[in-house]
Amino acid sequence: MSVQQLPHGSLASLTDKEQEVLRLLTAGHTVKSIAVRLGRSEASINERLRDARRKTGVGSSRELARILDAQKIWDKNIDLSALAPVGETVGQPPIAERPRSKGTIIMFIAVPLVAVGLMVAGTDSMVQSTAAPSAKTAAAAQQMPLIGNWSLDVMRIPEGERPRRVTISFRVSPDNRWTTVVDIVAPDGSSQHAESTAGLDGVPVPITGDMGFIDTVSLRQPAPNTLVMTLGKNGAPVSTRVYTVQKDRKSMTETIVWPGEGIPKLETNYFNRID
Repeated sequence: MSVQQLPHGSLASLTDKEQEVLRLLTAGHTVKSIAVRLGRSEASINERLRDARRKTGVGSSRELARILDAQKIWDKNIDLSALAPVGETVGQPPIAERPRSKGTIIMFIAVPLVAVGLMVAGTDSMVQSTAAPSAKTAAAAQQMPLIGNWSLDVMRIPEGERPRRVTISFRVSPDNRWTTVVDIVAPDGSSQHAESTAGLDGVPVPITGDMGFIDTVSLRQPAPNTLVMTLGKNGAPVSTRVYTVQKDRKSMTETIVWPGEGIPKLETNYFNRID
């Protein structure tokens, strides 16, 4: 069952204990570690997960946990006021304006995605990277996993829709303002560029460049390895993106939440570090 097909009411039917187990599952726990954490038996935890799957009709506990987490982001973070939810929205555009192909979706990524994470590895040999990082930049990257240059794993995208390459660069100034630079080379060879500098306060700021499908971005950072970005156009939300750097610091996932009625639609993309 896709995220779009899951009725919002089915999530509301989950008990607090069932939601607790699912959220721990999302955080990376196993049934065994959840049982230890909650002081319950593994059989009891599995029973809660079975009940949750039965109520929602979702066949996988981890998929259900991901949907529940996405709903939490949508309900809680999607409220950057006037322009969009926490790294997620900036006004909801008409359905016709939403990207319809994976290639177009990738283009939306291109803007100042402040690397969070909803998230989101393989690199094209043609990847365009910036100058080699200085010792200072390398030191900063140790403190901030998102800092640096990233390349979209285009090989995970259907051949007929994949862009030639997409690169994202994140930098942080001493006053903790994030600069995001995105470059996209489309399947036909045409290119687009976008750049923005924003604080982590969720306040929308303008995007410069030639990506006409977006004009603002707002950022928030719930964790050192995660960044939530909301893209907007003409005061309406386009999408919310969560960028999450994995423990190896070499890969990053991008989880995209598309606004809509009921449970939002999710997309996941993968990036590899190139610096």
